[in-house]
Order: sequence, then structure tokens, then C-alpha cells
Amino acid sequence: MPVLDAQRDRPRAPWFTFSAGSILIVTGVAKAWAALRDAQFFTVLDPVLGIPSRHLMLITGLAEIIIAVVCLLNKRQTLATALVAWLTTNFVVYRLGLWWMGWHKPCGCMGGLADLLHISPTVADNIMKVVLAYLLIGSYGLLFWGWWRRKQVNGCE
Repeated sequence: MPVLDAQRDRPRAPWFTFSAGSILIVTGVAKAWAALRDAQFFTVLDPVLGIPSRHLMLITGLAEIIIAVVCLLNKRQTLATALVAWLTTNFVVYRLGLWWMGWHKPCGCMGGLADLLHISPTVADNIMKVVLAYLLIGSYGLLFWGWWRRKQVNGCE
């Protein structure tokens, strides 16, 4: 019966959860900070959910911060990875909703960070698409890998 070697089989999980937590803390703080600013943009209703954009940014920012803390401080890699997968799945569904509606404006998902870094909204949107792909593929990849390894160890090949 195969034996699970934690050193060999899970070396990427701590690195991934650390990088995901680092990304989410930055984007979460940026969103929460932007939501608390007095910006006219945030008085507009979100096109997908129909709630004020300010509320959506604050809720999303706080969710990202909470998941980032779990990623950075929790020893349970599977929990942290599953939370990242859940959050990024929601982001993909949201972006699909925007696409389905014909929304072609850049997503404001970096909050005020794009302005602070003097990055155009289009470039910021493209950066966030790459980040989203990394988090989505990385989290689901690690979850699948863990499931597959457990299946092998339990002799259910």
C-alpha cells in the first residue's frame, strides 16, 4: 500500500497559501479602504447584484482579509486552500455575470490601489485576471492533488 510522504507530496501547499494570503490581504485592504472613501463611483448600484458598489466592495474586501488571515495563520492547508477556491469561484461567477450582461468596463477589483500605483484601469483589470487565474488554478489544483493522494493511500486506485 502506498505511503503518503508529506515532505514530497505537499511542498507547494504552504507556499501557495502564503502567496494567496499575501495577495488577498493586499487586495482586501485596498477594497475596504476604497469602500470607506467618499467616491461617487460607489453610490452606483452594482450591475450584477443590484446593491450599492460601496457595500459590495466592503463585503468583498472583508471576506478577502478574513481568508487571508486563515491562509497566513492557520496550519490547516486544506481549509485555507478550500476557502481560496470558494472565493475565486465566486469571483469567476461574478465576472461571467458581467460578461453575460455585456459589461465591458474594467473591474474595479483593485479598489484604489490602481490609482495609487498609477496603473490604468485596463491594466489593473488584466493584472487581476491573471491573479484570479493563479488563485483559481492553484487552489483547485492543490485540492485535487490532495484528494488524489488520499485516494491512492487508501488503496482506492
